[in-house]
Amino acid sequence: MKLFDVYPLFDIEIVRGRGCYTYDSHGTEYLDLYGGHAVISVGHSHPHYVQAIKEQAERLVFYSNSVVNSLQQRLADKLGRVSGYDDYQLFLINSGAEANENALKLASFHTARRRVVSFSKAFHGRTSLAVEATDNPRIVSPVNDNGNVTFLPLNDIYAVRAELSKGDVCAVIIEGIQGVGGIQIPTAEFLQQLREECDKHGTVLILDEIQSGYGRSGRFFAHQWAGIRPDIITVAKGIANGFPMGAVLISPKFKPVYGMLGTTFGGNHLACAAAIAVLDIFEQEGLVENARRVGDHLLEELAGIPQIKEVRGRGLMIGIEMEQPVKELRTRLLMEQHVFTGVSGTNVIRLLPPLVLTMEQADEFLRRFKLCLENYGK
Repeated sequence: MKLFDVYPLFDIEIVRGRGCYTYDSHGTEYLDLYGGHAVISVGHSHPHYVQAIKEQAERLVFYSNSVVNSLQQRLADKLGRVSGYDDYQLFLINSGAEANENALKLASFHTARRRVVSFSKAFHGRTSLAVEATDNPRIVSPVNDNGNVTFLPLNDIYAVRAELSKGDVCAVIIEGIQGVGGIQIPTAEFLQQLREECDKHGTVLILDEIQSGYGRSGRFFAHQWAGIRPDIITVAKGIANGFPMGAVLISPKFKPVYGMLGTTFGGNHLACAAAIAVLDIFEQEGLVENARRVGDHLLEELAGIPQIKEVRGRGLMIGIEMEQPVKELRTRLLMEQHVFTGVSGTNVIRLLPPLVLTMEQADEFLRRFKLCLENYGK
């Protein structure tokens, strides 16, 4: 059997990792400034994380959601306290797309409406309604294109007001910081006005914090920079440091009904153990503050590099926009300087390192990046 060939691959096999470094099958060391799409939050193979998974696997990996799993409540208590949302409810699933699917479904149940507002350059997943709410027609198949979603310009409150005034929008879904869209940041004023408009029209406000959440922006959630509280928050990626997991944080105003949402694997014992260990490490090592401190340093240093058109971001979620396409630059960083980075579109290098990145490692990245820029675009 062949693998279904949908991923363009670098000819590198990563076989192990430690902290902010990964190692390929030939023993080459790479500085990881991408964290596997922002998934590696507490570093590769953190000893506490590994031990927690090992101990849980020796006891029980999985049983269904038809019985009590006290690990789920332990996770909910800890996440509520660390995030500042201890009055919300938690629904556990397996991925970010699934989190957004359930959030949008819950919003539609709550409002008895079907239309959704999303934003230009948005990315919310590749399944069903999540992909319809993603602003990329190339990945929306005909069966997903049902006319339920309207895309508006980011930070345009007048366009939002006009759409919500029609009275048929069940939810507005917005990323705390757009990742795939090129590290575009909603302004604090826009998010505050968005909250007001959703309240005015009885529309559910969903904050997709799948990439921008879990400490990456230097706050636990990126929307907390604006001082708002959404109705629903979706998370995944960094929640379990690579173990497949997602979650929906749900306002108390939503009342659960048996059967309205469900999952086979979501919130399983091993996933919960991994997610609890992640939050342990967040608290013990001050990773949210570290993301803010090291991220501020990177943003300041990158802003002083003349070849860069613009630097955007918060914390350890950074976009480096260049005048020319960055494909060659990213490849040189990887193959010559052994640094993993990501891209957004054609002209943006995306940095999403583990939140344990040190100042010294940040400076090492800057040194290697500047070496690649010496002949870039010539």
